[in-house]
Amino acid sequence: MKKRKIPMRKCVASQEMFPKKELIRVVRTPENEVVIDPTGKKSGRGAYLCAKEEYIVLAQKKKALDRALKVQVDSSIYEELREYIKGKAE
Repeated sequence: MKKRKIPMRKCVASQEMFPKKELIRVVRTPENEVVIDPTGKKSGRGAYLCAKEEYIVLAQKKKALDRALKVQVDSSIYEELREYIKGKAE
């Protein structure tokens, strides 16, 4: 049986590599909107973030998403991320 390669991505907050499925993708769309991409297939510039509260706080503090997406990320996006994680945990 052939072993499948697991795609790895780097978390913008922790700078660690994780399997793509464990991370949350945040996208800056061509219309310059910043949205959470649960499918991982939206077009635009993407950044990956660990699905843990402490990494969202760290990303907000370091402005990691701002740098990765090359746009000013509103604090409401970080709130959306927190809600998204809570919904995923239940």
